[in-house]
Amino acid sequence: MDSRKYNKVAVGGTFDKFHDGHKKLLSTAFEIAENLEIGVTSDEFGGLKGDIDSCEIRMGNLKSFFKDRSNFIIVPLDDPYGTTIYDGSFDAIVVSEETEPTAIEINEIRISKGMNPLDIVVVSFVLAYDGIPISSTRIRRGEINKNGEIVY
Repeated sequence: MDSRKYNKVAVGGTFDKFHDGHKKLLSTAFEIAENLEIGVTSDEFGGLKGDIDSCEIRMGNLKSFFKDRSNFIIVPLDDPYGTTIYDGSFDAIVVSEETEPTAIEINEIRISKGMNPLDIVVVSFVLAYDGIPISSTRIRRGEINKNGEIVY
């Protein structure tokens, strides 16, 4: 049975230190999308978060992880909204709890332009072994690894 629900879905992020939380977010997006557009923050925009891997490396990690899939494209993001605020063909957006406010902003912009709002699919955090969400920041700090295991 095909569980796909939406024709075109957006998901975006920095995807630095590609970890289990990213995998859950993207796997959910693939489950509901016939076609998926994955926005990856550009070096300029993503660099605002601090010392992160290059956009090329981060895009390569995604392509490698999803090498058996073909129903997606990866595009650079130079702002929090990407193509969702001018491409009316999107049906839904997949976000984490942390980025849900951005999806709400996207819908406000879309509505102000006379576009249909997107269905917002919120994916809960993946918790590390200490019960705190896995994040690229925590991995960069050396607190946890990409699977949420505590680093001693």
